[in-house]
Amino acid sequence: MKNWTKCSLVGAALAGVMAMPLAAEETISAVVIDGYPDRALWVKEFTNFFIPEVDKRLAESGNYKMNWQENYGGSIVKPKGVLEGVQLGLGDIGIVTTIFHSSKLPSQGISGSTPFVASDARAVAKAVDEIAREYPAMQNEFAAQNQVYLATGVVLDTYQIFCSEPVEKVADLEGRKIAGAGLNLRYLEGIKDAAGVRGGLTDFYNMVQTGLVDCVMIWPEASKTFKIVEVAPYMLKADLGAVNTKTVTVNADYWASLPDEVKEVLQAVAIDYRDHVAGIAMDRAAASRDAFLEAGGSIIEISDEDRAAWANAMPNVAQEWATTLNENGEQGTDMLAAYLGKLQDAGFTGVRDWTAE
Repeated sequence: MKNWTKCSLVGAALAGVMAMPLAAEETISAVVIDGYPDRALWVKEFTNFFIPEVDKRLAESGNYKMNWQENYGGSIVKPKGVLEGVQLGLGDIGIVTTIFHSSKLPSQGISGSTPFVASDARAVAKAVDEIAREYPAMQNEFAAQNQVYLATGVVLDTYQIFCSEPVEKVADLEGRKIAGAGLNLRYLEGIKDAAGVRGGLTDFYNMVQTGLVDCVMIWPEASKTFKIVEVAPYMLKADLGAVNTKTVTVNADYWASLPDEVKEVLQAVAIDYRDHVAGIAMDRAAASRDAFLEAGGSIIEISDEDRAAWANAMPNVAQEWATTLNENGEQGTDMLAAYLGKLQDAGFTGVRDWTAE
């Protein structure tokens, strides 16, 4: 009979453990797409913040490692093609610019339909994203596009009006031709004889310079990036509001293949990315206003009475938005009230009650 000592038992046990193969770290590939170039704020911070943060959290357990393949600036899709690109599996993860898809993603228009409420990107991003988690509409819309919703982001602090000639009050915009994009053109319906002209950021400078329009409706950071002060040095500070325009989504088939641990990390980091980008947007907005003034621009802030009069003269685009959602079988009316309630809790009360008929 063999006489095993304590030491020999421990030694045998250790030898057995050492002989066992260690669990291998699994590598998961992720193709990320956006049609905008890597210098765009949200794209740059996906590279500098989102990806490193996911890598760091996965490294804590050591079970999984991501192999990121980033494709921006039209290498796979154009800016308007991200939604379809993720749907078709051209990308596993995408940053969808939702303003291009109002018919497919109507619920994403919630902040654009409620002007004159909040000019803080952080508050709007948080409120919109919470609505997406509390009501099924946004997730349902992306599910119909074969995608899983991660988080909604805000990259602009608030729309303002930049004009080629001096403006001091809303009445000075009467009869003017004003360039905008998408839903914000509806805001101009509250100004007598103002004509909205559809355009894009890359077109606005030339539109003003050639006299096609008198003013443009953009946010301060964009005015700096596109040197709007050279052609429209008069900013009317109306604080029309921050608007959500970016949503991070994942191809549904790809999502189904991911381990739960990776899913949980992606979901958590998406929320942090939401707040991170909104914070940078606010910092850039303040710096851009300073740069506008330093470049010779002037800023005139309209009165509270003027803002209220403009808001009350507009059609109730918020009610129109809610009705569209209701007709789609979603809880549009409840979502609108809940969203505005969240902003009010954050300290932002609109100059008009958009929930009133």
